[in-house]
Amino acid sequence: MHILFEYNWQVRKEWLEWCTQLTNEELLLERVGGVGSILRTFVHIIDVEYSWIRDLQGKADCEINIDDYNTIEKVKELSESFHSEIKGYLQSWSMELDNKIVRVSWSKEEYTAGEILRHIIAHEIHHIGQLSVWSRELGLQPVSANLVGRNLFDKER
Repeated sequence: MHILFEYNWQVRKEWLEWCTQLTNEELLLERVGGVGSILRTFVHIIDVEYSWIRDLQGKADCEINIDDYNTIEKVKELSESFHSEIKGYLQSWSMELDNKIVRVSWSKEEYTAGEILRHIIAHEIHHIGQLSVWSRELGLQPVSANLVGRNLFDKER
């Protein structure tokens, strides 16, 4: 599972760099789908990942005001600020945790920890698809979604 998080982080970093070719107005423009704009969608992706991971760790949710992140630089900083904590948690992951029952602070439902991790992965991939559609609508080449060729599996050796 760690490889899929690494994949998402690589793709996210490439998308955030891709965004530097757009004006701030273009990044904040309301669009159909996603969370309304390119920047808001990125903040949402980051917030969802961090909120779920914090709950898995038994920590309080960290409220993120999506409107505070209105430039690509601020969104990049937000993404980087959470990265080491999330990576550290994932490195300590064991298969015994996969079936651990978890109740998160914002829901009355129970989930397994493994289900939550897989949800986080799928959630980001879903929104990256939306960014690809917006990219094409702008007449720009989207970031590659290919998993192959990213040397992710070499890190495991």
